[in-house]
Amino acid sequence: MPLSANMVKTKAQELGFNLVGITRAAPSPFLAAYERWVEAGMHGGMGYLARPDRLARRRDLNVILPGVRSLLVVGYDYAAAAPQDLLQDPARGRIASYAWGVDYHDVMLPKLETLADWIDHTIDIADGRTTHRAYVDTGAILERGHAYAAGMGFVGKNTMLIHPRRGSYFFLGELLLTHEFDAYDEPGRPTMCGRCTRCLNACPTDAFPQPHVLDARRCISYLTIEHKSWIERDLRPRMGNWVFGCDVCQEVCPFQRFAEGRKIANADEAFLVPTESPGVGTRRASSDLALPNMSPDAIAPPLLDLLALTPTRFAACFAGTPIARIGRDRLVRNACVAAGNWGSAEVLPALIALLVDESPLVRGHAAWALGRIGGAGARDALETALRDEADGEVRQEIGLAWAG
Repeated sequence: MPLSANMVKTKAQELGFNLVGITRAAPSPFLAAYERWVEAGMHGGMGYLARPDRLARRRDLNVILPGVRSLLVVGYDYAAAAPQDLLQDPARGRIASYAWGVDYHDVMLPKLETLADWIDHTIDIADGRTTHRAYVDTGAILERGHAYAAGMGFVGKNTMLIHPRRGSYFFLGELLLTHEFDAYDEPGRPTMCGRCTRCLNACPTDAFPQPHVLDARRCISYLTIEHKSWIERDLRPRMGNWVFGCDVCQEVCPFQRFAEGRKIANADEAFLVPTESPGVGTRRASSDLALPNMSPDAIAPPLLDLLALTPTRFAACFAGTPIARIGRDRLVRNACVAAGNWGSAEVLPALIALLVDESPLVRGHAAWALGRIGGAGARDALETALRDEADGEVRQEIGLAWAG
């Protein structure tokens, strides 16, 4: 019997994927919108998104896998519930919920490869062997568009893929296959947002110039993760206590209310951080967590601990998590911004110590935070740092902070 779409979906669900859809290997229905977005420069410093070879792959999946006929798209739930007093504590650096646990690539890619191997061994001999490529946001494909085409939800005004009964807290992965299936899924409604603009209104940095369009250059997730240089000064006060990613445009979405209980029940243990995990610091939340086995310091580490991170300590704390990819300097840079927004004198000694950090990026953002907090101690430290600083960009930051 030939391998059917239903057989593959059943196997994918057995492997733990919560959503499965299969679509033909055609260009994303949002390809033209993506190309306009790139032309407008809204991808910011993510130059790889505009590379001609990457654009060619998005326009024709055969460039990635010659002879590709099908695209299998999977969704994998992660849990995103935690008490607001923990998340909103300005003394803590908030981490986007998808990064509370282990690196999702390490969980999903092996499962996709297992699924591909099963397909290859199960396929009817008359159909011939199939070849594949597996991606978990690692390939030059427009995965949200393909997921929409596979009937897995609609793309909201916040540009996230939203399932009407599951919200948007799930990872996406894809298998490109040379196998042709007996049936393919159809896209649902293009949008179900209606007149709702909660996500657009809630964005702290006004990163949505219009519905369904995200200007990455203003997005907190981009600024804290992808952006490798100086964060624009006018955006820093708007970033609150976020130090890695942002959940705001997702958490205000009305469709999330359908998903909370299901996501907690179905979340893979890999994304529930063990209470005894080597987090940073010892500060504890003031209320019980909504998720079992979740460490408060994995959700929102104390800023004092983040500011004190050495490269060695950073590696020990965040190995195997999505946070590891940005490195110690960028995480501490982000923590400096959050510390400035906290505004407490408690953080002054840690910031002053960072004025002599090896990283210019850290020194400059520490200076900004000191200027924002103010006080005689901060001003004296900035004056001393300005006298000794040799880097021109850092000197500019210190000078503006001291003058302010």
